[in-house]
Amino acid sequence: MKKFGRLAKISLILVYLVIAAGAVVRMTGSGMGCPDWPKCFGYYIPPTDAQTLQWQAQRTFEKGQVIIINESLKIAKSDFKTGLAYNETNWESYTKHDYAMFNVWHTWIEYINRLLGALAGLSTLLLAFFSLRFWRSGKRTVIFSWLVVLGMGFQAWLGATVVHSVLEPFKITVHMIMALVIVAMLLYVIATVGPVKGEPLPKPTMAYLLVGALFLTLVQVILGTQVRQFVDGQIDVMGENTQNLWLQRPTVQFYIHRSFSILVLAINTYLWWTFRKHNFTMGMMNWVMLLIFLEILTGMAMYYFDFPFSSQPLHLVLASLLFGAQFYLAIQVLNSRRIIKSS
Repeated sequence: MKKFGRLAKISLILVYLVIAAGAVVRMTGSGMGCPDWPKCFGYYIPPTDAQTLQWQAQRTFEKGQVIIINESLKIAKSDFKTGLAYNETNWESYTKHDYAMFNVWHTWIEYINRLLGALAGLSTLLLAFFSLRFWRSGKRTVIFSWLVVLGMGFQAWLGATVVHSVLEPFKITVHMIMALVIVAMLLYVIATVGPVKGEPLPKPTMAYLLVGALFLTLVQVILGTQVRQFVDGQIDVMGENTQNLWLQRPTVQFYIHRSFSILVLAINTYLWWTFRKHNFTMGMMNWVMLLIFLEILTGMAMYYFDFPFSSQPLHLVLASLLFGAQFYLAIQVLNSRRIIKSS
């Protein structure tokens, strides 16, 4: 039981590392660092210089390897060695999109993101296989462990569609939401094998408020990704060195996102005060308040101080940690209600 719980926590940490890496990918504009999927320019280990992606005479290519020629991607049809002149018949055009650029930093940032995703996928697959021993005593543990694997597979497919769409904003948003769904399922698995606390609730309505606060955080994440999409568009138009202009004329989603943060703070402050007043467990609630405080600080820094370095990925990672803390707290509270009702 303890080993399984450790593996579940390791899987959760790896998923959060993938979220953090994805945030860095967006901050650095590295989403198309690997223009194909699941390989990177047709290689399991991506190139480190542009020359690798250029056609060269008397060079051996393997099937699937990619070159950039005439500002387009060409894929080797089979294993062959080039002659003295470029032969079009040995190559086929990449048809998923027409993006054909190489930046070594972008490539390796995106590659590390994919590598962490693969490690997280392997960890969750092991978790699912180990969960089978609980089939008789805890079917929910097994079911949700395998749902995590299915979620990771779906997330990998979403990652491929994001690349093939050349970072379509809507697909990026769905990709982020799916990551939070996976976090929630892993936290539920951890809760099913951990000790269930039966501390009585200060008020019956607290459970509904916790679920409502969790929903508001999810809405905030969705609005935040839409604001980020707007910022990405501003960067494309105005350039990367004009941070003071990115939010000069924000969309209505930005104002809703900013106003919702006040509501999130107010509801969670009321929850924290009620927990404290009735001597309820404060550990996770304190973490929720700290994460909200840091989330607001990073949001203010981006708006008032023109996007300081790393403020964007930190803002996103804090939001995902906040969602996880609130979800786990909600599980504990709902478990306490179930125990009290059955006693």
